[in-house]
Amino acid sequence: MKILVVDDDVSFRTLYKQILEAENFQVETADDGVQALKLLQEGGYDLVLLDLKMPKMDGFATVENYKRTPPKTPNGPIFFLTNSEDEITIAKCVALEAQGYLIKSHYTPDKLVQEVKRILEAEKAKIAK
Repeated sequence: MKILVVDDDVSFRTLYKQILEAENFQVETADDGVQALKLLQEGGYDLVLLDLKMPKMDGFATVENYKRTPPKTPNGPIFFLTNSEDEITIAKCVALEAQGYLIKSHYTPDKLVQEVKRILEAEKAKIAK
């Protein structure tokens, strides 16, 4: 399974890459929305973990631009990564039809891996139907 992790914070990006690769996922990373958009347009990711607050282009703008230009190869679900739990942020995530959002501070590395596996299993089940 191929996962794209997008986060401008090098420590989060490195941690997520290491723990997911330890579980035999193929992980690519991007450090801003511009770089992420290029990778998303190529496509082929089973899951995208996309930070909201980034330089150059935030997560919301990345998804808005992505939806205007379909990828060469379809991508799986996009989950926003955020530290914000305010209603406005959550409402914007829903309005953009993101498949979900993960509050970074709620996830230890083990919990993140469990959540990623849960998301991917749910996607497999949807496809199998």
